[in-house]
Amino acid sequence: MAKQNNLLIFILTIGVFGILNTEMGVIGILPSIADHYNVSVTQAGLLVSLFALGIAISGPILPLLFSGINRKKVMLLVLGVFVLGNIVSLFTSNFTILLIARIIPAFFHPIYCSMAFTVAASSVSIEQAPKAVSKVFIGVSAGMVAGVPIASFIDSSVSYEMAMAFFAIVNALVFIATLLFVPSMPVEERLSYSTQFSVLKEPILWLSIVTVILLNSAVFGIYSYISEYLKTVTNMSPNTISLTLFIFGGANIVGNIVAGKLLTHSATKSVISFPLLLVAVYIILFFTGQFTVPMAIITLIWGVLAGGIMANINQYLIATSAPEAPDFANGLFISSCNVGTTLGAAVGGLFISEMGVPYVVLVGILSLILSLVTILLRNYMYSPAKQLSV
Repeated sequence: MAKQNNLLIFILTIGVFGILNTEMGVIGILPSIADHYNVSVTQAGLLVSLFALGIAISGPILPLLFSGINRKKVMLLVLGVFVLGNIVSLFTSNFTILLIARIIPAFFHPIYCSMAFTVAASSVSIEQAPKAVSKVFIGVSAGMVAGVPIASFIDSSVSYEMAMAFFAIVNALVFIATLLFVPSMPVEERLSYSTQFSVLKEPILWLSIVTVILLNSAVFGIYSYISEYLKTVTNMSPNTISLTLFIFGGANIVGNIVAGKLLTHSATKSVISFPLLLVAVYIILFFTGQFTVPMAIITLIWGVLAGGIMANINQYLIATSAPEAPDFANGLFISSCNVGTTLGAAVGGLFISEMGVPYVVLVGILSLILSLVTILLRNYMYSPAKQLSV
């Protein structure tokens, strides 16, 4: 039984990696996509922003609608949609079709991710549930950060087509593994919608949602165009860009661990200190981004801070604002993060087209300043009775 559970959690982890990798991996190859389809980097950035918008729209709704259906069937459906979308993305020569092939899977993204956490938690005892869920979260982190440098490396070392094929292969392997090794999982008890929707009456939840949107915008407004920034501003070679992205990815996972520990000891200080430190990093980046060595060091520190913000802090803000509706809160968390990604990528593209690539950093600085205002306002409204202990 333990081996079966471990295999299930492993498949879920790789599955979440494949889903997140499809979303974020294209960031590492945006310049190649722009060249391949003869569009601007800003237009290529739509592949990130529109995918995120699709997730943001479906995040609070579709996981609840699919919550009563056999979980294995739902997972196979989502993975099948992603495989087909990846295959169309690989072979199409039309940029509009590429956008459509990206947007359709985006709507199914929150269904799999929300279900993966639920299935992992229910596959073990209550005491072991947090540990099981944390393992699946490795797939989320890896998909968000490792997929970008891997795709970038394949693109620069082999070809653009192989980088796109990488997304399809991962999802196809998880589809086969789910079909063969995941048992049928009929849902025995459906969740009530009314209790979950009632949390929307809480002002602190809406303030938290706005904060998460701003924090994710601060990270992805710049990170969505990091390959182009390193290419045109820092003048890095393709291989050095891949290495820099790997540094960011590794630092990101470290940031997850560090933020997780800090939140358990001093949540309020952590929620304020991470954005404050990131503002300082972005200001230094704005003035020294053209130098390779400082850029590598900045990327390392940026990765740690961004990792802590994107997962732990964002999740903490939403979850502690709606502790009585964890499933709905999970959907809102996914949705809010992707609204932030959409907003950040869109505004970042606007800054690049109007002012030039170096000025994309200003998107992050402005978003962080606004997020600090909402964080302070949230802390002022903070009520321990309404919050979960972390």
